[in-house]
Amino acid sequence: MTDAPPLQIRELRSAEEARALGELTVEAYMGLAGLAPGSPYLDELGDVERRAATAVVLVAADATGRLAGGVTYVPGLGPYAEFDDADDAGLRMLAVAPAYRGRGVGTALVQACVDRARAEGRRRLWLHTTEEMAGAQRIYARLGFRRAPEADLHLADLHLLAYVRDLSGAG
Repeated sequence: MTDAPPLQIRELRSAEEARALGELTVEAYMGLAGLAPGSPYLDELGDVERRAATAVVLVAADATGRLAGGVTYVPGLGPYAEFDDADDAGLRMLAVAPAYRGRGVGTALVQACVDRARAEGRRRLWLHTTEEMAGAQRIYARLGFRRAPEADLHLADLHLLAYVRDLSGAG
């Protein structure tokens, strides 16, 4: 593995970045079972500006500003919450550009969400993923998330597996 350039994890800065992250996210999710061109969920994945209006969109950017990935941090109840406790937070739509996979970008983005939720005093951090996203599941396990099958979601075109991280303890 070659050394990756240093990345900065920060909030989304512009409409141009939102468009670029939308394209990156759709590309990352395209081809998952149940997601085909024209899927309403692909439209949602691509609409980063809409997410940024009610949630926090974080990006991983290199020194040139090139996006390596992004994630949506959901700081409580609202339109992007997939949990029902006001003391909890969530993360959604984690995506890493193909050129940056295997370089710690996903881990850094998830850790940024854990750190933010802990700093806000949230009790738990929730997320959902698909069975196909084995790489992401490895990240979640390394960062202390556990499966929460009672909170799985069954959508028209996807079965989403729930994971939760308790933030009340150390780690």
